[in-house]
Order: sequence, then structure tokens, then C-alpha cells
Amino acid sequence: MSVAEEFTALYGYEPAGVWAAPGRVNLIGEYTDFNEGFVMPLALPHTAVAAVARRDDGILRLHSADVEGPVVELAVSALEPLSDSGGWAAYPAGVVWALRAAGHPVGGADLHLASTVPTGAGLSSSAALEVVTALALRDLYQLGLSRRELALLAQRAENEFVGVPCGVMDQMASAACEPGRVLHLDCRDLSVRQVPFDLAAHGLRLLVVDTRVKHELGDGAYAERRAGCEAGARALGVSHLRDVPHAELPAALDRLADDRVRRYVRHVVSDDHRVERVAALLDAGDVRGIGPVLTEGHASLRDDLRISCPELDLAVEAAGAAGALGARMTGGGFGGSAVVLVEAAEAEAVTKALHTAFAQAGFPPPRVFEAEPSRGAHRLS
Repeated sequence: MSVAEEFTALYGYEPAGVWAAPGRVNLIGEYTDFNEGFVMPLALPHTAVAAVARRDDGILRLHSADVEGPVVELAVSALEPLSDSGGWAAYPAGVVWALRAAGHPVGGADLHLASTVPTGAGLSSSAALEVVTALALRDLYQLGLSRRELALLAQRAENEFVGVPCGVMDQMASAACEPGRVLHLDCRDLSVRQVPFDLAAHGLRLLVVDTRVKHELGDGAYAERRAGCEAGARALGVSHLRDVPHAELPAALDRLADDRVRRYVRHVVSDDHRVERVAALLDAGDVRGIGPVLTEGHASLRDDLRISCPELDLAVEAAGAAGALGARMTGGGFGGSAVVLVEAAEAEAVTKALHTAFAQAGFPPPRVFEAEPSRGAHRLS
């Protein structure tokens, strides 16, 4: 059955519409978003799909085709941050809370959700749930919100309701990406530029390697690194690390006594610079030239930010040894996925080499698929 048909079977009437919002991979720029820096994500063809109908009786009913369990029923007036809203249901419930907290008259809804975005893989499955909910409610309640405003409300839901202090990149990517392009996002003013990223025209492919190692950003590791970055900014007398010029990085590092903070600062300032290097290469049509920058970025995530894991390191190393142009882990780290830039003719050989390397290391086989720059959130019907 389709998501709409499942909705009808579940709730006894037809939904008002069906909406979709994609997951994302981040090409370059990790842990830079909450430092008001730069990122370059692209939307995946994998989406969260929601069949939704408006209610005006103050009741929110949520159901997922992907999680066993009954319909989660909540009173919108009783939604509270960091409360137990049913695990996965906290993400769409948090969006309703954020909309109401911002003064938007959302009186309730029935939602049935299904997602093809792998969870725990660093591909923003949670942002897809948030953005698809926000877009559907915007349309049903005629709220007139821009995609930027939807992304900010979805981020607020994750920050304040769920309790994950993420930046806005994931939600902006899910809301605003375009097919065949990568989103150059300035996380200070949320200005965007759609940079052409037509891999097929250059004889290239971007592979995603899901290591199947699940990460959990709510466990404090993400928050600890964010706090360390904020401590570095304070020590350097800037509001955010984005304000530290790359040319002045060595002098800035000399002023930091804490080795942990120094490593975090080095990563963020360098990764901001890598984003700008990748943007310049893509603008010049040198797509292959970004490969070494991706690999350089992985070394920084591994050694300075220390958020990689053996499976991610193996994916990058094995891909490189098999002829990939470049590779790096993507997302929050501690598991999840890597992105690998390959010649289209070498994609099958690189994929085989990854499976062989994982088998020899005794790791479960990775899931490898192609990342085609896809469309941001939209209404399906």
C-alpha cells in the first residue's frame, strides 16, 4: 500500500495530502554550521514521506510505518521540551511545539510517516522527519512560511524539544536543496547558493558507504565538541570560530592552552577553508579536483575532532587504495557513513573493494549506494 492508503487504513479517512523531505549527505564542512561557518550538503533521493490531515481539536496523532507500535496520541497544548513523546515521535511532535511556540495556530493533525532514509547513518533521517512535518503543516494551516523559516523551526524542534544541539545545516539541506546541485550555505545569515554538481556529465559518481555502525548524537559527544568550539571562540575573543581567518590560524592556535580546544579550533577553521576551496573548484568545473580536499577533511575529522571510528577509517582507506579520487566520513560521526568520489567506470570495483576490506576486517558488510543530488522538500499529492 502507498503511504496515503496506509493512512486511510489507519485513521479511517483519506489524508489531505502527501509530502516528502529528503535526507542529505554533506559533501564538505563538518561541525562548522553551529560555528556560523560554511557547509555544502546535497539532498539524497531517500526521503521521509508523510500523509497528513489537519485537526482542530488539539489532538496530534502520529504513526510510523517503520517503527512497531501503536499510534502515538498527544495533546498539542501539553507538549513540553525534553518530555517523553514516544521516541521517534519527538521529532514531528517537536515541530508542532515549535510552530505553536512561534505563535502559529496549529490545532493538531493526524500523520502517518514512512522513510527510506537510513537511521543512525549520519544522513539526517531526523531532519527529514522534522522538515516533512513542518512543510505539511505549513500548507495545511496556510502559514506562509519560507523554506528558511521552516528549517529554523525544525532546528528549534531538535535543539529545544528533542535536546540535540545541532546546527541548521541538516534542516536547510532537506528544505532547500535542488536536483543536480550542492547547496553552498552560509550558516551565519543562511544565504544559499546552488552550485552545479552534475557528476554524470563529468563521468563521476558519488558513493555513500553506510558502515551500519549506529551513532547517537544525544549521548553528549556532539554537545561536548560544540562546547569546546564555543570555549575556543571565547578564548580567541570572537563570537564564533567562523571569524578566525584561515591565514591567522597558526597564531590563533598558539594562544590556546587546552589541547582539546586547540584541535577543535584547528578542525573548524580548516574545514571552513576546505568548503571555500571545494566551492571554487566546482565553480571552475574541476570536479575531480575536490577529491584530495575530501580526503584531507577526513584526516581532520579523525585526528583533530576525533569523531571517526575504525569502520569509517577503513572505508576511506580502502576506497583510496582502490582508486577513488577522494573520500571522507560525513555527518556527526562515531559511525554512520562516508562519501566516496569515484570515476563512474571504477564505481563497481571500488564497491567490491569496500566489501572485501570490511569482510577481511571482520566488520558487517557496508551498504553502498549512489548519492544523486536530489530535490528538497515538496508536496507529492
